[in-house]
Amino acid sequence: MLSNKQTVLCIEEMAKMFPAAHCELIHKNTFELLVAVVLSAQCTDVLVNRVTASLFEKYHRPEDYLAVPLEELMDDIRSIGLYRNKAKNIQGLSAKILAEFNGEVPRTHAELESLPGVGRKTANVVLSVGFGIPAIAVDTHVERISKRLGICRWKDSVVEVEETLKRKLPKELWSDAHHYMIFFGRYHCKARNPECPTCPLLYLCREGKKQAKVRGFDG
Repeated sequence: MLSNKQTVLCIEEMAKMFPAAHCELIHKNTFELLVAVVLSAQCTDVLVNRVTASLFEKYHRPEDYLAVPLEELMDDIRSIGLYRNKAKNIQGLSAKILAEFNGEVPRTHAELESLPGVGRKTANVVLSVGFGIPAIAVDTHVERISKRLGICRWKDSVVEVEETLKRKLPKELWSDAHHYMIFFGRYHCKARNPECPTCPLLYLCREGKKQAKVRGFDG
């Protein structure tokens, strides 16, 4: 397991590799961000952005999503996986935001998770990106990177990965670390064919060292 100091060093290296790392979901406000993150479950940001380009022209506020039949909203997001459930959740969270939060996206973890279709990861993204509140959202990239590097254990749950990262990183680094890890996982330490031979973290990475032996490069 990497120490706190080594974990911070890893994030610093990722920051050098991807200094412009950011949330790639295109949005103009926190409500659009919330909708985009709900749509992004088991789906690429590229596809979500393609759909929301027209979706956000048609719908601007929670009221707009409730002003159309569910079938119409489903049709508007049909190219996205799980579009039926996602449409129901978008209408459900829109109704709850209007009924319980005066039409504003709530600012606490518990309140966000009370919205239909919003889990821990989505809540963390909205808190971090939408409100600038320190948080670490553990998606597939963050989980994979944390386990490959040895920041956490292979058997750790998503919540355990999040708690370990929060414990090993200073709070002021949480939100940026989330983006650096996503870019590192999306464009360098990919699920398939990770670029271990050219990785500046190879000397620290338990999985990279194993791959070096298997694939025959210096680790």
